[in-house]
Amino acid sequence: MTDLFTDDSPQAQRPRTHGDAPLADRIRPERLTDIVGQDHITGPQGAIGRMVAAGKLSSLILWGPPGTGKTSIARLLASSVGMHYMAVSAVFSGVADLKKAFAEAEKVSAMGKKTLLFVDEIHRFNKAQQDGFLPFVERGVVTLIGATTENPSFELNAALLSRAQVLVLNRLDDTALEALITRAEAAEGKTLPVTQEARRALISSADGDGRFLLNQTETLFSVSVEKPLDPAAMAALLHRRMPVYDKGADGHYNLISALHKSMRGSDPQAALYWLARMLVAGEEPLYVLRRITRFASEDIGLADPQALIQCLAAKDAYEFLGSPEGELAIVQACLYCATAPKSNAAYKAQKSAWKSAKETGSLMPPANILNAPTGLMKDLGYGAGYSYDHDKEDGFSGDTYWPDGMAREEFYTPVERGFEAKLRARLEHWERLRDEKQR
Repeated sequence: MTDLFTDDSPQAQRPRTHGDAPLADRIRPERLTDIVGQDHITGPQGAIGRMVAAGKLSSLILWGPPGTGKTSIARLLASSVGMHYMAVSAVFSGVADLKKAFAEAEKVSAMGKKTLLFVDEIHRFNKAQQDGFLPFVERGVVTLIGATTENPSFELNAALLSRAQVLVLNRLDDTALEALITRAEAAEGKTLPVTQEARRALISSADGDGRFLLNQTETLFSVSVEKPLDPAAMAALLHRRMPVYDKGADGHYNLISALHKSMRGSDPQAALYWLARMLVAGEEPLYVLRRITRFASEDIGLADPQALIQCLAAKDAYEFLGSPEGELAIVQACLYCATAPKSNAAYKAQKSAWKSAKETGSLMPPANILNAPTGLMKDLGYGAGYSYDHDKEDGFSGDTYWPDGMAREEFYTPVERGFEAKLRARLEHWERLRDEKQR
């Protein structure tokens, strides 16, 4: 089965819609400036904005959650730079479809026009299929725009990644989601039949997914009601629990912030209170658990490595049991994190390491730690002088693992709390051995 779509005209590149088409299709953006929530890449100073201004487009991988505009961006990019547009879905397409797309791109290229090939769910192609793109990308037959919800580092070939720039799309924030509702109201010629409180709850329930929000909005437009729906009535109609906020209008983010900071402050009683406030009000349990899991790495880290394991176990338990029984597992994860020793050393280390990696570019590893599976590579010095740590008395060689010409840096500095206190002592011991070797 194929999902091949091809056409050159700007009108055709916008999917054909009609009166009974889904709302999300009827209000698809017609210009890149209509894309909401992704100004960091589509704006004048963003990577895409700069490419369009220059009239020259490079291959891209658009990585982001569902419903954040990946397909719309690809479609609009083609019309913005005057390229022939083709689209395939890795879910429905196979080798035959790709060969057909490449053959058409070859014909278009022979006529002096470039082709933008959009591949939705590109991570679903296997490694061999991904390799099939390389010669056509290298020769400029196609400019590849791949869309994925999965981490490209794990799901895409290194060779393909080296030929494409990865752009990260954000989950849509409340402002962007509100803009989508406003656009839908304009298309329908009427206001969404819900109260302001229910409107906020609807936006919160979308969890950054614009397509989901518009589908829910379309359902609400389809019903006839005598008065605007409150959160409870809306939840009953949509068969989905909605967050209900108290009279003080504490927002979704205020409550999650209170939970996060209570856990960071090692106050399990307050953390449990804010957790209860969110779950009792109808907040999506897995949203809360995602934030607690993030907390386990950001604010506890290796001070207690079990914290992350507890959170992932809570996810499995909740998915197995559902609500309300599974919510006890979330409580357990929350209490574990609130009472665990705290450290943001791993979080700070990530920031520092990422900054250094961007600044140092593509420095090669030193020759002594390069793999040498062939005779030629051995002759070139790969692996020469490598010290096998297990052969050393302390299980530590003190060898050099940094690129030539780059000074050793310290990203990770364990605190003297919890398990990290042991790690700190271990690192200090190795540092002494390293210093002795260099004397």
